[in-house]
Amino acid sequence: MPSKSRNKWKKIWHFIWKEDSPLSWIINIILAFVIVKFLIFPGLGFILNTSHPVVAVVSSSMEHNGNFDDWWGSYGNWYKENGFKKEDVKNWIFSNGFNKGDIIILKGANIENIKNGDVIVFKKGSRAPIIHRVVKIYTENNTKYITTKGDNGATNPAPRSDETKISNDEIIGKAAFRIPFLGWIKIIFVSLFK
Repeated sequence: MPSKSRNKWKKIWHFIWKEDSPLSWIINIILAFVIVKFLIFPGLGFILNTSHPVVAVVSSSMEHNGNFDDWWGSYGNWYKENGFKKEDVKNWIFSNGFNKGDIIILKGANIENIKNGDVIVFKKGSRAPIIHRVVKIYTENNTKYITTKGDNGATNPAPRSDETKISNDEIIGKAAFRIPFLGWIKIIFVSLFK
C-alpha cells in the first residue's frame, strides 16, 4: 500500500515539475498563485506587521523624472514654503522618488513612529490605497493626524484634500524597501482583466 501511494505522489511530482505540457503549465500557474496568495503574502504580513506587506506602485505620483537636484529646482518651492530645507529632504528615504511599476515592501507603522519624510500607504474609505510622503504631523482635539503629498510636483503641486487628515487607523504601513519594475506584472494583469 505505501508503495502505491508513493508512486502516485511521484507521478504528481513529475507532472508538476518535469512535464512540459500546457496542462502542467496551467497547474503550475495556479499552484504559484495559491502559494503566494495564501502562504507567502500572509506570512510576510505577519512578519512585517501589516495587512499589505507588498504593494505595486500604480501611479506616477511619486516620480521625480530626473535626479534630486533637478526635481528640487522644479518643485522645491512648496517644501521651502513649508519649512523644509533641501539638505533635510535629500536625506529622506526614497529622496529620488520611485516609479510606477515599482514594488514597495511595507512594514507596520503607528502614527507615533512616523516622521516627516517617511513614505506611507494609507486608505481612505472605499478608495484604493495611496502611497505618498508624510509632510506634516499635527494634533487636533488630542488626536494625532498626518498630511501627505506626492513627490511629483507636476501632478501633486500640494497635498490633495483627501490626504490632509490621515488618522492612525487609516495607515496601512510605512515603506521600507523598493524593488524596481516588478510591479508591472500586476499592472499588466489588472489591465488585461478590466
